[in-house]
Amino acid sequence: MLANQIHRFLPTETDTAALAAALAPVLRPGDTILLEGPIGAGKSAFARALIRARLGRMEDVPSPTFTLVQSYEHPNGDLWHCDLYRLTDPDEVLELGLEEAFSTAICLIEWPDRLGSDTPDGALQMTFAATEKGHTVAMKVPPNWSTRLDSLHD
Repeated sequence: MLANQIHRFLPTETDTAALAAALAPVLRPGDTILLEGPIGAGKSAFARALIRARLGRMEDVPSPTFTLVQSYEHPNGDLWHCDLYRLTDPDEVLELGLEEAFSTAICLIEWPDRLGSDTPDGALQMTFAATEKGHTVAMKVPPNWSTRLDSLHD
């Protein structure tokens, strides 16, 4: 079965946070979201909003650009926010512990192209872009996500 597509225009950061808040409650351990797009496209703003929505509180959510991974404990599945921009070889992914996290945590992965063949099957792919009037996101929804994301369809 082919993945569905969902497209959203996000004119403000509030719109980005609303999309993240709609997605947060349907996440479960073993889910991976691939956040693609150039610098400034809105990936980190989305991840920050999703983490706060999932945790249900205002949380300091620093960018993991230099630490590579920030994790957040949650009784219904820990969250891992990963920024792989600085990785130069897909083998470095194993050193981060991502292989186990892909099955036990909810993983938000910025710069997922660095995963190479370690990209988990069934990941939700979100491609962000900046425009003059805001941001856009195109979601490639694999079959294992489709019923959970029914409310996001146009």
